[in-house]
Amino acid sequence: MLVTFKLFASLGVYLPNGAAKNSILLEVPNGTTVRRLLDDHRVPANACQIVLVNGSLQPMADWTSELLKSGDVVAAWPPVGGRRLISENFKS
Repeated sequence: MLVTFKLFASLGVYLPNGAAKNSILLEVPNGTTVRRLLDDHRVPANACQIVLVNGSLQPMADWTSELLKSGDVVAAWPPVGGRRLISENFKS
């Protein structure tokens, strides 16, 4: 089955050759989970702060149980900094 795999920021280094603009269409076996997709591409799970499947947040607890379907889009981001700077800008 085909899924679109997107990795952003520092995770982009784990995309296979042929990826363009942080994305690649992949053939994966039926029964593939988010965790298996990450593992198959050597993406450290602890490096993924946000994972979306078809635009919906995928909790880490579901990475090993929810099966991907053909046409799914999986996108992952690492932890993003800047929260402290943003909150400091809005202090009164």
